[in-house]
Amino acid sequence: MEPIKNDLFYSRLPVNEISLSDLLTEDHLFYKIPPNWHVVITDVKNSTAAVAGGLHETINLIATASIVAVLNITYKANLTVPFFFGGDGATFILPPTPLESVMRALQKHRDNTKTNFNLDLRIGHLPVAEIYERGHELRISKLRTSEFFSIPVVLGDGLMYAEKKIKGPDYLLAPFSLTEDVLDLTGMQCRWDRIKPPKNIYEVVSLLAIARGSVNQSLAFKKVIDSVDAIYGTVQNRTPITVEKLRLKSTLAKIGLEVRARMGGFNIFNFINTWIRTNLGYFYFKTRKGRVYLHNLVSTSDTLVIDGRINTVISGTAEQREMLVNELNKLEAEGEILYGYHISKESVMSCYVRNINDKHIHFIDGAEGGYTKAAGVIKKKNILR
Repeated sequence: MEPIKNDLFYSRLPVNEISLSDLLTEDHLFYKIPPNWHVVITDVKNSTAAVAGGLHETINLIATASIVAVLNITYKANLTVPFFFGGDGATFILPPTPLESVMRALQKHRDNTKTNFNLDLRIGHLPVAEIYERGHELRISKLRTSEFFSIPVVLGDGLMYAEKKIKGPDYLLAPFSLTEDVLDLTGMQCRWDRIKPPKNIYEVVSLLAIARGSVNQSLAFKKVIDSVDAIYGTVQNRTPITVEKLRLKSTLAKIGLEVRARMGGFNIFNFINTWIRTNLGYFYFKTRKGRVYLHNLVSTSDTLVIDGRINTVISGTAEQREMLVNELNKLEAEGEILYGYHISKESVMSCYVRNINDKHIHFIDGAEGGYTKAAGVIKKKNILR
């Protein structure tokens, strides 16, 4: 009997052009992930300590590189797959066809990460069928968040179960044989300086929220999103990224970091090429095409991730943040959610630029490891409870 061929499951999902709050209440717009697909996870071990040691931008870049590695493989296979940036790692939901190629590439990326940065990158995969067999849920939808950008929205605790399993002491990953061309990080960039929020009085908040055990996840998430929307406005209004605050950073250290991550080590020719391209960017972004790119950059910035949790980076005043914290405290006291947040004065951005005209994605985190520190707050709350 031929295996089921459903590689295009995610590609064929309709894109919903409604608010996230409305989507969360429309159960029929979410679809069960095929059981023959796999969850793939990357995660920098001991990222909290590494962030405290000042390596937050390096960790963001390692997470971004894992996304670039996977997307370059799926792009060549004409596949679109859901992925989620988490600051210190990434999560993917993949059909079986590219799985072996993906795991080979991530194994090479893990080896390079250890060699170049002395950091341990955890990688692993879990069949969706096992997630279902263990009684966990995994449903997905697509949401348009801007003219140029749509995101996957996942409900259920399936990804959190996979993460716990892969991070557990009993998880073993069989090694793959590697070749020289197994890892392709073409398009990965980290050339932007830390980004100030739109207004000088604003701050950047990295927020994570999870639904508590037996509560209705969709309704709990809707209450969180409704509070964020009411206090901060739309995704576009609360974005920490604006064209006016973007600054290229062409320091040798910054370029060297990108080259080491992308090339698996220092390469003088690639270093010089990257330095030249970065400096030419100052002139390119003054052209009409360059200005269009910058405006599209803001629209394709990944500031909202729903992967069975709410992960978002927002910008506003301290008063707005205090109002939001009051609302979230009420939801937490009522046993509906656990949440954590980190406040910073800047955000950081790493990029995947496959095509400078229309194929680029920009991954956003709060400075000083915003997502990692917010996750640490939730972890402490779970321990206390």
